Amino acid sequence: MKISELANATGIQVETIRFYEREGLLPLPPRTSGNYRVYDTGHVERLAFIRHCRSLDMTLDEIRVLLRLKDAPQADCGEVNVLLDEHIGHVAARIRELRELEKQLKQLRQQCAIPRDTAHCGILREIVHNARQAPEESARPAGHMAGSHKGRAQRGTGAS
Repeated sequence: MKISELANATGIQVETIRFYEREGLLPLPPRTSGNYRVYDTGHVERLAFIRHCRSLDMTLDEIRVLLRLKDAPQADCGEVNVLLDEHIGHVAARIRELRELEKQLKQLRQQCAIPRDTAHCGILREIVHNARQAPEESARPAGHMAGSHKGRAQRGTGAS
């Protein structure tokens, strides 16, 4: 099948498929004499695997490791267990961060109990005040970026 057919079959955009090829997650397909890529069911299955891993919020490096292990069926799956345990830890940390973010947002919301003109909005005033107090903190995401896994050790991929 051509790349557009693969995209339709998997629900993954053509540019994403090409990105996965460049990242080495999806093997390059053979080409026709007309230089068209020709994909098969193996590509469909691999993209489904990648897509499911992404739905579990796994990083590309984590998926790379899982694919390497999946492609070596005789290998010990202990590394899979370690990877998943680490990922669970990252998810738990993000949940804690999100709870703290929720708490901060609720406190911020209490700054404006009744609607009024924006010049006197307690929420906007508090945001401006906090931004002036710690500009480096306000410019940085609150740790709730999907797939970021701060501080994660790389696992034999050589890439981040």
